[in-house]
Amino acid sequence: MRGWVVLLWAALATVVLVVIGIFGTLLASGRIDLVPTPTPTVAPVPEVTPVIDVNYDVMILNATPEQGLATQMKDVVTGAGWADDKVTAGEAGSQDFPTTTVFYVDPADEAAAAGLAGVIGGAAIEQSEAYPATSPDVPQLTVVIGLDRTAAGQAPTPTP
Repeated sequence: MRGWVVLLWAALATVVLVVIGIFGTLLASGRIDLVPTPTPTVAPVPEVTPVIDVNYDVMILNATPEQGLATQMKDVVTGAGWADDKVTAGEAGSQDFPTTTVFYVDPADEAAAAGLAGVIGGAAIEQSEAYPATSPDVPQLTVVIGLDRTAAGQAPTPTP
């Protein structure tokens, strides 16, 4: 009878050691965590409701090698309600800007920039100090026409 008790204790010790070995291996290989790390939650970016505000000055710069895009874009913007004297068109300092973008300076101007981006048929919007307003009294939005609006691009300038 005593032999059976020793055999049972030996079998039990073997099972316990095998389970501890498996657990230790899984823990060392990183397959299980004793204290799981929480997954970071991403705060939702507030959605900006586009607003078409014709009180802004609009500067349109053609940053592509294709001539006449700034004038075409000016026609689209004035057709949407901006006064002709509030919209200026010209050439940019470079001709390799990749994506048409509406730039705004003040965070409060983001909705107006999104509205202008919708007027011109879609564009990225970005806050930047690169294009400050020419007049401190009147806020300004700047459209830089990118290579995505050229004849080889995918998004032609819409007609109003």
